Amino acid sequence: MSGDKFVHPVNVTWADCDPARIAYTARLPYFALDAINAWWEAHLDGDGWFQMEIDRNVGTPFVNMSMDFRSPVTPRHKLLCETYPTRLGDKSITFAVKGRQNGVLCFEGRFTCVFIIADQFKSQSAPAEFRAVIEPRLRAE
Repeated sequence: MSGDKFVHPVNVTWADCDPARIAYTARLPYFALDAINAWWEAHLDGDGWFQMEIDRNVGTPFVNMSMDFRSPVTPRHKLLCETYPTRLGDKSITFAVKGRQNGVLCFEGRFTCVFIIADQFKSQSAPAEFRAVIEPRLRAE
């Protein structure tokens, strides 16, 4: 287990909001997925999902997403998305994302992806170079 904590900041804007002046519900999974992509970029030498697919031929389509909403997200404060892997199976990875504004937990979610050979859309075990990056960063929830 690694001591590094990854937090991805999101600038929530007026365009992200509905007439109630809070972020549209559909924006919250978007913010979480953006944070997961940023986690990959931070830990794979700048490679996010695009580079993983195109340059490494590794895809990670989602097979499950679940979120609990705790407090409204607004443009008033930066949204800080703490992101970390919680489980690494043979062919899957699960991330947790906790979104906070001004110290208040706004949402938390779990997101599970499977590893595939991108150009074949065929299941594969997590590549060794990915395991080497993920395993020391696994955290229990």
